[in-house]
Amino acid sequence: MNTLPPPTDPLLLPVRDPRARDLVLDYADMHALVTDLVLPGDASMYVMSAMETSRELIRHSYYRYEFATVAVTHSLFALEHVLAERLATNEPLHDLIERATDAGLITAGLAAELDRSRLLRDKLTQGAESSAALRPLRAVAMVRAVFDAVSLLLRPPSAAGTAAPDVGGAQPEDGLARLWEDHLRALFPDGFRGVDFDGVDLVLLDADVAGLVQRELNGGLDDSGIAYLWGCITDLDKIVPLINEEYCASYFRKLRTMAQVAAAPYIPTAT
Repeated sequence: MNTLPPPTDPLLLPVRDPRARDLVLDYADMHALVTDLVLPGDASMYVMSAMETSRELIRHSYYRYEFATVAVTHSLFALEHVLAERLATNEPLHDLIERATDAGLITAGLAAELDRSRLLRDKLTQGAESSAALRPLRAVAMVRAVFDAVSLLLRPPSAAGTAAPDVGGAQPEDGLARLWEDHLRALFPDGFRGVDFDGVDLVLLDADVAGLVQRELNGGLDDSGIAYLWGCITDLDKIVPLINEEYCASYFRKLRTMAQVAAAPYIPTAT
């Protein structure tokens, strides 16, 4: 029996976190940020729950900014569970990611993004970062990497052997695969983390293009991914002429070339 008295004050409706004021116009627009975070249908209930919760935490960061960072750390529950099952071993997450990469189950670029999420989790545990460490847009890119990795890891072993692009044959994506491998070897321009040009964050743009190219190589982009990629190309066209440091400009010109090759098979549905 509930012995608590009924509330005397009307319930307060949630309001937008002021730190999210430049993110979207209203809560309904948060859907566009997470629309391509599609749950894998063949995952266990535990994994599905963790991934769906991560996605919804990003959506609700409109009301509480810290939810974006929590979304990334929560998504690692699903990743660690799937890695441990696929590799049949219980080891620290860093070792599991390394093992999956060595086995060709995930690409080196995807592994690096996953490890950034792990490092963030560790810093939160140690008190070296706060729950407001990430902007929601950056959290989307990091959670997307987990979704992509889980989808790859859940493939049957015969299919997983082809998860990483095979660049030996004469396939249409052959040129894109070579550009992707070159991109993985390139270092992000020193001193340009946290820098934006004309409102475009360089780290976020780099991560967004990388995530989209990975998805194109691993099965192709859907309509929302194609539209997002063309949006990135528009941003690259805008910022590259503004960069006055030689290596940084070259890095983002190559990123623009890779994005254009990935977008070439598609008619732009949004710009």
